[in-house]
Amino acid sequence: MSQEEIQEMIGKYDPDFAFRRLEGVMRAFTFAFAVLFSLYQLYVSFFTPFPDQVHRAVHLSFGLGLIFLLYPSTKKGRGSRIPWYDYVLAALGIGVGLYWLLNYEELFNRIGNFTVTDFIVGGLAMILVLIAALRVVGIPIVTIAAVFLLYAYFGNHMPGFLEHRGVSLERLISQMYFTSEGILGTPLMVSASFIFLFILFGSFLDKTGVGEYFNDLSLVVAGRRIGGPAKVTIFSSALQGTISGSSVANVVTSGAFTIPMMKRLGYRREFAGAVEASSSTGGQIMPPIMGAAAFLMAEFTNIPYSQVALAALIPALLFFTGIWIMVHFEAKRLGLRGLLPEELPRRKEVLQKLYLLIPILAIIGFLMSGMSPMRSAIYGILSVIVVGAVRKATRMSFKDILSALEDGARSALGVVAATACAGIIVGVITLTGIGLKFANGLLELAGGLLLPTLILTMLASLVLGMGTPTTANYIITSTIAAPAIIALDYPVPLLAAHMFVFYFGIVADITPPVALASFAASGIADSNPMKTGLESTRVAIAAFIIPFIFVYQPQLLLIDTTWAEAVGVTVTAVIGMIGVGAGMIGFWLRPLNAVERLIVIAAGLLLIIPGLVTDLIGMGTLGVMFSLQYVQGKRRKGSLN
Repeated sequence: MSQEEIQEMIGKYDPDFAFRRLEGVMRAFTFAFAVLFSLYQLYVSFFTPFPDQVHRAVHLSFGLGLIFLLYPSTKKGRGSRIPWYDYVLAALGIGVGLYWLLNYEELFNRIGNFTVTDFIVGGLAMILVLIAALRVVGIPIVTIAAVFLLYAYFGNHMPGFLEHRGVSLERLISQMYFTSEGILGTPLMVSASFIFLFILFGSFLDKTGVGEYFNDLSLVVAGRRIGGPAKVTIFSSALQGTISGSSVANVVTSGAFTIPMMKRLGYRREFAGAVEASSSTGGQIMPPIMGAAAFLMAEFTNIPYSQVALAALIPALLFFTGIWIMVHFEAKRLGLRGLLPEELPRRKEVLQKLYLLIPILAIIGFLMSGMSPMRSAIYGILSVIVVGAVRKATRMSFKDILSALEDGARSALGVVAATACAGIIVGVITLTGIGLKFANGLLELAGGLLLPTLILTMLASLVLGMGTPTTANYIITSTIAAPAIIALDYPVPLLAAHMFVFYFGIVADITPPVALASFAASGIADSNPMKTGLESTRVAIAAFIIPFIFVYQPQLLLIDTTWAEAVGVTVTAVIGMIGVGAGMIGFWLRPLNAVERLIVIAAGLLLIIPGLVTDLIGMGTLGVMFSLQYVQGKRRKGSLN
């Protein structure tokens, strides 16, 4: 699959990549404007010359200007022509951001006493953000934001517990654009401060060829094992997840290589697509970046970033282990081999390029040492340039650096639009208190009981997360769904509640009916989209189990536990995933019947749940089942002889 076909495929399922292919003067202009955007972000990160509100507004103005120049309103507009109205929208987008820069002191001095011009600019900003989000992010988040705005304005007409006295248009506009609880609020702050720089880090890293290297390294590590190509997919997607911010982009870029390889080996089309979709989606829950949600979670919960990233580690490892186990048992069930030596890259050549991973390890080290995310990202970018210079093949020229600056700015546009639009939702929640009302409604429906509340919150998060990018996904689910768990009498840790809704918001990418990552994978696998979505849900079953476990037993998130206990919990949980995986596939040492499948799944779940009693029962049951499998396998082999 060519690079052009890959871009077309990503754009089909992810609006973030559906941009115009400009030529000539406008191509040069947007290139320069994007490079300027990146340089501005780097400059501000070093010198912080502006107040926070002004910096966020300028960040937004760059984003809106580029979005209206690069992203058409329809699929037919993806050519090289920009219609006149998009020039107008781009100018207005730049203007509403610069309004803060040019009038900061006056705006600050007249808080609560805004002029007609202020309201016009604020109203325009709201409209432009919604249009930009529609083009770059898609319909779901814009629909939610629009519903929230209507709810704020018509609150006095709402039924039951949803009723409030309503918000005037003037108050709504001032809240959305002239406070830190709206468009220019915490979500956009995180985009302007941390996320942009990490996206830029990923763009620089990509210029060294690390994306292709991930595939080669994965082939060397896992290619010759049983069902090798599928295991390559898992390993590669886990690596890509350290820098990627899009499930769909991950699916298409790595899936173009891995899915055909899995099909050639003998995996069913739907299964091949499902492995890629679920692995790529899992990349969004993989520390240290977690699709940039790790930084948002640290801000929203006021928990140190390092603690958030560490807490996410064991669940992420269990997720990928679960997929690996299911892939292994499926390969054994079908009698599939690994790849032949001639089908693999040369091990020596691949290992010689291990230095390409140094920037990733360095940035993890910076973050874990307590260094600020901004400084970590900047030093990470510098380390990419230095490490890339080791060899001529990976050395970045001045042109490569400019190209990385442009790519970084382009890749950040989806986050700018998503976080600005999500700011509207957060602003309405602050104005109306709908988050607490929604939480109380869920609690009332669940009778105040933990398990029913978790199930309803899971369903709400799956719906809210459909078709929404990672950053906006977390913002929406954490502000609307998480309060229901936090409000329970049962003492659920704040981080566990946020991680719970984050997980289910993310797996919406593979859960029908709106399973964008699964649908993208089905396009490459030439499989049935809905069947691929259902298969993805089965393969990623760990993502549906683990959140419930860490709410009941926060040790999985390294909360109130020692490292020795954490290791014990991880080991037993991995063994438990073997039982769950074998039961879901229907094969262990030999095929499992329906009763045996239920028994090993139950035993596996008991091992995943931290606790001595559950571990002993689960281990004993799995031990008995393994012995029976082994003995029956020996008998069968003997009878054949």
